[in-house]
Amino acid sequence: MAKTLFLVVSLLLLGNVFFIHASFAPSLIVDIAKIVMDNYCSPEKLVGMKEAIDAASSNTEVLNIPDSETLATVLSTGVQTTVSDPRLMVSYEPNYIPVVPPKMPPLPPEQLVAVLQSSIKLDILEGNIGCLRIDNILGEEVADKVGPLLLTLVWDKILPTSALIFDLRYTGSGDISGIPYIVSYFTEAEPVIHIDSIYDRPSNTTTNLLSKSTLLGERYGATKPLIILTSKNTKGVAEDVAYSLKNLKRATIVGEKTAGGSVKIDKIKVGDTDFYVTVPTAKSVNPITGSTWEVTGVTPDVEVSAEDALATAINIIKLHAQVPAIIEGSATLIADNYAFEDVGADVAEKLKGLLAKGEYSMVLSKSSLEAKLSADLKTLSGDKSLKTTSNTPVLPPMNVSPELYIELIKVSFHTDVFENNIGYLRFDMFGDFEEVKAVAQIIVEHVWNIVVNTDAMIIDLRNNVGGQTTAIAGFCSYFFDADQQIVLDKLYDRPSGTTTELQTLPVLTGTRYGSKKSLIILTSGATAGAAEEFVYIMKKLGRAMIVGETTAGASQPPKTFSVGETGIFLSIPTVHSDTATGPAWEGAGIAPHIPVAAEAALETAKGIFNKHFAGQK
Repeated sequence: MAKTLFLVVSLLLLGNVFFIHASFAPSLIVDIAKIVMDNYCSPEKLVGMKEAIDAASSNTEVLNIPDSETLATVLSTGVQTTVSDPRLMVSYEPNYIPVVPPKMPPLPPEQLVAVLQSSIKLDILEGNIGCLRIDNILGEEVADKVGPLLLTLVWDKILPTSALIFDLRYTGSGDISGIPYIVSYFTEAEPVIHIDSIYDRPSNTTTNLLSKSTLLGERYGATKPLIILTSKNTKGVAEDVAYSLKNLKRATIVGEKTAGGSVKIDKIKVGDTDFYVTVPTAKSVNPITGSTWEVTGVTPDVEVSAEDALATAINIIKLHAQVPAIIEGSATLIADNYAFEDVGADVAEKLKGLLAKGEYSMVLSKSSLEAKLSADLKTLSGDKSLKTTSNTPVLPPMNVSPELYIELIKVSFHTDVFENNIGYLRFDMFGDFEEVKAVAQIIVEHVWNIVVNTDAMIIDLRNNVGGQTTAIAGFCSYFFDADQQIVLDKLYDRPSGTTTELQTLPVLTGTRYGSKKSLIILTSGATAGAAEEFVYIMKKLGRAMIVGETTAGASQPPKTFSVGETGIFLSIPTVHSDTATGPAWEGAGIAPHIPVAAEAALETAKGIFNKHFAGQK
């Protein structure tokens, strides 16, 4: 009430204060307010206007203003501000002639062909891509008259295309009844789809626009790529078509945000004056979003300038043409190479199922395809290591001086000796065996010799994210005796179908820690990959107590596979630990003997050892 009263009263006051040269009756404002109240498409925004009109109608003051155009401008500002709708306008047009929607005259066939060819433009682009531009969306009545001709001239040429670009960048007019026809050609005949609801204020009726079960000619279908081009000049019914197909997930919108017009605008004469009120008299409410494109416009899926929209759309369609081969190629690689054969087969089938359901029909770029494929692979497999990846080339080894190697090793390993001669060793990644072997003597001198003569040791792997497993056997060997060779684990390689035994090494650089002294390994949810393999072995063989959190449940180091010549690469774990002795740690993680928060793990381990040594004294 207060808001609408402000509209009427404030405009009266503006007239009294600022304009002193001409006069208009206060009833003009009341008549304008009544037109808005009776015809505006969102009556819920007009609560209290009737009372405001009644109050204003009793005001007999005369508005003094310089001219009619100025008054119209002031009234427009007041109405738009009060209702918060820029589509509401007041104009002064003494020579206005109401626009009558043109009717299709009975033209001879050759003239009708010329009319259609001037308003509808069709090109078949390279790659069998159709490009259809329509600047006015025909209504049901006109479409019925020209339908057979449209089929011959346009639609029959579009049907064989592999993809369609629907150009609405210049479409500023159209008939509401044409919306379900256009949408229906890009959907299936059944089930019937609720496309939109149009509320008409003057008649206080709502019309549900439904897809058509029968159409003239064949449907384009629900699977071939459809891209709609938009611009800031795309308006009205064209916006409804774009918004409906976007939310049905049937089309990708490329271009600029649309005008934010109205599904129906009427210009209504104010009494016997030459003033007119432009009012949106109907509104669209989408059944999927519960909202509308009106005022705000349709936001594109890919926002580019109108000039760049066509080229962008062509690139998207070219990507879509590659998608089936990429997904099917990925499925084959996973089925043939994933470490666990049954999981690989299941993931491959489900991935192809997602493709068949159209889950990849809306990818807009290579990066978005990679992101979706990666997310789907992780979800389907439960394996964080099965994903898309970059094909980063391996850098050649650097020429590093012995002095620099020493400094690198010092910062890569953390050592300490705590109370009761408890050794502490932390490192955050496992290196390749050949690389480690080359600097083994340096590691022994500057790292291992600090902790090897302790009475117990804590190995901190809470921040160890994995790395190569080639050095695992050698590192494990330091914690067993040299007099017997122990099988640490059996690794099954899926692509080759072979099993390799990891065994302790008979010869090591430096002194062994041996099998008698106590060992605690600290873990966290970040402990992954090669670090988990080490923890798994030491726990399985009863050589260490594990303190901390369940590990990440990652995988053996994955391999990179190229999906054909597409430029897409997959990271696929191909090896798993021996499952004959129990469930695999891959994908599940390794539970600690003593579960504690990662932050508390070190103090817990020190407490265990200190209590042990205190009991021996």
